[in-house]
Amino acid sequence: MAQIKITQVKSRIKAPAVQKRTLDALGLRKMHRTVVKEDTPSVMGMVNKVRHLVEVTPA
Repeated sequence: MAQIKITQVKSRIKAPAVQKRTLDALGLRKMHRTVVKEDTPSVMGMVNKVRHLVEVTPA
């Protein structure tokens, strides 16, 4: 299956608690950290919730 790289590019400080929990679930806890995840509908749904805080590229 295809993989994607997700990088947090904006701060989570003013984000609502739901978005902070979504970033935690993706494995992003600090700025400019990158995680590699499978390109599944559930992961893309989480990325869509925080799309203004992250940058997605193909791995």
